[in-house]
Amino acid sequence: MSGKPDLDKIRRHIEANHDRQISLAELGRLVKLSPFTVQRLFKQELGVSPLQYQRALRAGSLRNALKQGETVTNAIYNAGFGSSSRGYDGAQLGMTPARFAKGGCGEQIGWCSARSPFGWVIVGATQRGLCWLSLAGTKDEAEASLREEFPAATLKRDPSLATMVEAALRVVGVATNPTEKLAAPQVDLRGTAFQLKVWQALRRIPRGETRSYSQLARELGDPKATRAVARACATNRVAIVVPCHRVVGVSGALTGYRWGIERKQRLLEAEGAKR
Repeated sequence: MSGKPDLDKIRRHIEANHDRQISLAELGRLVKLSPFTVQRLFKQELGVSPLQYQRALRAGSLRNALKQGETVTNAIYNAGFGSSSRGYDGAQLGMTPARFAKGGCGEQIGWCSARSPFGWVIVGATQRGLCWLSLAGTKDEAEASLREEFPAATLKRDPSLATMVEAALRVVGVATNPTEKLAAPQVDLRGTAFQLKVWQALRRIPRGETRSYSQLARELGDPKATRAVARACATNRVAIVVPCHRVVGVSGALTGYRWGIERKQRLLEAEGAKR
């Protein structure tokens, strides 16, 4: 991809045609690049493939329709899925449409909680990866946050997920067992295409640095989307690993944080961030 305009052109084309099948060859012809190059560079820039981005757009339409009370079948077809089986593919929402509409009914989520320098941490994980990481003042509050987010899911305590807690804390430079080698936790993020872009951009902010909401909006190519960026940060389900604490006001003020301003301050201090 020769430059940002090419990426924006591809993204706009996908957004305008997300209700039909779009091939890599079609995208390649659009910007005069090979399908392989389009796939590689699009994923490099956005963190998802063109197909995954299109699916996220469709999933967003599907979510909105379900929330507005549309039947599952109508919502699937109106969102652009060619068949009900494609709409029911768990890859679209991280859970099937019917389960999403029922607050996660039937979803299996393992969890583990532990103390940390930032209060109690609770992680929740599906087979796909980390879907919830919350910070709280007490163990009960931490566990309640998971139940509130997934009220109809089957929750099962899983002590083996303690490694996810440790891996998450290392994102901000805290290691309770520094000799243990751990890879960054795999995540199961569920959101709109725009939310996915914001969360991916958050993960690219280096430890020790911050961005303003308006800076992130400009980096995403939409300077007018400052409020939308702030909303995406506020709906982040995976604290620390998707480091929304690294986003501050244009003046450097801490502004809001889902898990508390004081905790945001402590996270930034642990990272040695300068604002």
